[in-house]
Amino acid sequence: MLRLPDGHPPNPPYVRDLRLLPKAHLHLHFTGSMRPTTLLELADKYGVHLPEALTGEEPPKLRATDERGWFRFQRLYDAARSCLREPEDIRRLVRETAEEDVRDGSGWLEIQVDPTSYAPRLGGLISALEIILDAVESASRETGLGMRVLVAANRVKHPLDARTLARLAVRYADRGVVGFGLSNDERRGMARDFDRAFAIAREGGLLAAPHGGELTGPASVRDCLDDLRAARIGHGVRAAEDPRLLRRLAEKGVTCEVCPASNVALGVYEKPEHVPLRTLYDAGVPMALGADDPLLFGSRLAAQYEIARGHHGFTDEELAELARQSVRASAAPEDVRAKLLAGIDDWLAVGPVA
Repeated sequence: MLRLPDGHPPNPPYVRDLRLLPKAHLHLHFTGSMRPTTLLELADKYGVHLPEALTGEEPPKLRATDERGWFRFQRLYDAARSCLREPEDIRRLVRETAEEDVRDGSGWLEIQVDPTSYAPRLGGLISALEIILDAVESASRETGLGMRVLVAANRVKHPLDARTLARLAVRYADRGVVGFGLSNDERRGMARDFDRAFAIAREGGLLAAPHGGELTGPASVRDCLDDLRAARIGHGVRAAEDPRLLRRLAEKGVTCEVCPASNVALGVYEKPEHVPLRTLYDAGVPMALGADDPLLFGSRLAAQYEIARGHHGFTDEELAELARQSVRASAAPEDVRAKLLAGIDDWLAVGPVA
């Protein structure tokens, strides 16, 4: 810690700006990345009556650890998604999301989307994915942020739908799709039911990154490893309840995409200090902090690093290592990785500021 000439720590504390720390963002959902002001403008444009929880200045009060709470979360998400109706809405969302990420120090973003959710209003499944990929390419060019797409299947739908999505994702691997995921309520739909979809994705060169270990315990993470051969786990925090599983994740180098603010907002943990960041880190499990759904949870990428610093006592050296882990777990090209890793070293070298 920096100390003044009299030997006392400075007040206010001198800290490095976490928004200037280069990092990769690997867990961000499409509609959930929208700015609240944009949602209100689009709702007005299309005459959509939003639930009161989405129109206030504060994030909605959520608790998704029971079926009723998860249904309410999904209802709010669906209401927001219903405001994305035209290609220009998609382009706006992606551009603004890129701008927010750049502001928070992200140099690489892998945004997660289930294109079937947008297909009815965008001319079908293929058209929806192409519109999204075109928007990502344009936003990346305009903002300088490296961006790619992770196509995610919905585990509450039939596994055959997931296979269709996996084939589509592989087809567009040369257009910006880098991974394949599995989202929604992990208490429904067994991971093994989606094994063929993930095999298709892996055989096509895509990274496997299903959700697990959020609403259910360590068994969910093990299923993702055993049945889907996951390279990354969306969330994965409940692995902290099983020391053997922690060792396995660490030994295999499987990265957990941990979203602290989301975990608290959805009631997985009561307080930010209860999220087991330190347990995972000390066990050697790689982590990539993510914002999940800022529209609903009220905080973006840099705020997740602030939680690690303020509630878990992570030093700047440890925060830099978290940023490195996010970069190493990404699908970024080697030159992008090298640039971000060098930037992380530079962030540490500059020293804290007032």
